[in-house]
Amino acid sequence: MLLTITTTHNPATDLGYLLHKNPSRIQTFPQTFGAAHVFYPESNPEKCTAALLLDVDTIGLVRGKRGENRTLEHYVNDRSFVASSFLSVAIGQIYRSAMTGKSESHAALAQTAIPLEARVFSLPCRGGEDFLRNLFEPLGYEVRAENQLLDEQFPEWGASDYFNVTLRAEKRLSELLTHLYVLIPVLDNEKHYWVGDEEVEKLLRRGEGWLGSHPMREIITRRYLKHRSSLAREALTRLMQDEIAELATEKPETSEETLEKPLSLNEQRYAAVIAALKSVAAKRILDVGCGEGKLLRRLLDERSFTEIAGMDVSHRALEIAAERLRLERLPDMQRERIKLLHGSLTYRDARLAGFDAACVIEVIEHLDAARLTAFERVLFEFARPKTIILTTPNFEYNAKFETLPQGKFRHADHRFEWTRAEFEFWAEQTAAKFGYQVQFSTV
Repeated sequence: MLLTITTTHNPATDLGYLLHKNPSRIQTFPQTFGAAHVFYPESNPEKCTAALLLDVDTIGLVRGKRGENRTLEHYVNDRSFVASSFLSVAIGQIYRSAMTGKSESHAALAQTAIPLEARVFSLPCRGGEDFLRNLFEPLGYEVRAENQLLDEQFPEWGASDYFNVTLRAEKRLSELLTHLYVLIPVLDNEKHYWVGDEEVEKLLRRGEGWLGSHPMREIITRRYLKHRSSLAREALTRLMQDEIAELATEKPETSEETLEKPLSLNEQRYAAVIAALKSVAAKRILDVGCGEGKLLRRLLDERSFTEIAGMDVSHRALEIAAERLRLERLPDMQRERIKLLHGSLTYRDARLAGFDAACVIEVIEHLDAARLTAFERVLFEFARPKTIILTTPNFEYNAKFETLPQGKFRHADHRFEWTRAEFEFWAEQTAAKFGYQVQFSTV
């Protein structure tokens, strides 16, 4: 398995100081699973590339499995050929000083964002290219993924789950290494070692400053901790505590709900949505990105809606929704009308099919461009409800909020806020692409 890191910072050879590895010689580091080699295939003032090559001794790994029934899978597998948790461990050990962001000779440079390109070869992506992009693009990376065939001699067999991945960004080297360290085993979803309490501490330490705000934090946490539910709950609880502490110090004008409350926009919005659902005689309703269940509560009060489903990517939000709806105390007939689904808005999901109407209320503005495109296909092409009711903030209306600085969005997590013309352009293009008719109304 091979990882290369390239910079064009001038002089590019400073990369050697940041990595604490001399570009003029090859270095070999024994590992419990084999050996790791660091060398520089390219090193000059204009461009410098450091390579980390792992040689995994699969036979040696099997010899260490005492007391286990050995199967053919122990000897015939992809572990020696793909970027996996072995590579993550090697990054943590061999580039440990670089991950801390320390350099005695180049301390200022270690804390400076420089142009970096990382290439990871044969990276397993259990979840496909969309999942890969959803992990790295929110962190500011330009992502290029080249899918590998199952067998080049038999292209008709189709594509594999393995990609050659290139990541580009201007970042501190310590940031890049930390993101790779955490996310490579998340993509592989198959750690080679026992996961215990110390892994929670390691994840929180390496995820400080970015994991808590990552839109995929729950999936990252669960995969990194090898789907051990108790450990994942502990890590997510601690991440939520940090987030709550941060929100407690947030200025009132950065909170969308607080900002809109004096004008009662939220209540008007929900009333408009329910009126639209009734106008199309919808019975089976899907709330996409339901969050903490505020709209679900109102939907449940309408007896004409016979089946209601709320889906969100956040486990914690769904827990709050269940408490708000008092699901455990609802009468059986009421309880059967509603269900909560955990899932991503950007992955095809068979559970989303067959609804009369889908509500997408103040959701799309939280999606980056690449994720918005995936969301369009998930909802309009695959789930394909008969009616879609979608709301998003009108940027032109923001001038009415006296406490909102000019040019600012209503919420810090908004990736965009469209004007009416921009919204109409997107909606008309999307409707035409997927065979829907579109009409507009205001709140």
